[in-house]
Amino acid sequence: MARSSTLVALLVSGALLTQSAGVVADPGNGKGHDKGKPEHAQKQRGGDEKGNGRHGGPSVDHRGVLGVLSGYRDYWRPGPALPPGVQKNLARGKPLPPGIAKKLDARLVGHLPRYEGYEWMQAGTDLILVAVATGLIYEVLSGALD
Repeated sequence: MARSSTLVALLVSGALLTQSAGVVADPGNGKGHDKGKPEHAQKQRGGDEKGNGRHGGPSVDHRGVLGVLSGYRDYWRPGPALPPGVQKNLARGKPLPPGIAKKLDARLVGHLPRYEGYEWMQAGTDLILVAVATGLIYEVLSGALD
């Protein structure tokens, strides 16, 4: 059991490491063409026919995720507002600050889109998608859990 878990972890880590350079290169911290719009209101980034995003990661359907959240309001509660300094560090391509995010109710996670190697988490009122192997934030839906 432990040996197979280690092998799976190594394979996932290797795959993510080969693709993580693109995520770091485009942190999505408000310097792109969508500057000024809330993260959840921005257009989807381009992807290929497999649903992969521009940098090898998943292409997140913001409207679909927000629809799931509104349809399953009993499975989540808004978190407390984050301090401004911490809020600024919740950006695409940055590491997840320790102790900030919490796991979502498993019933809600079962309805959200699944992306291999990524995990949905809550940080205050934001829904974030985090790369499991690296701890880097892949996507932030600001105010989605408001």
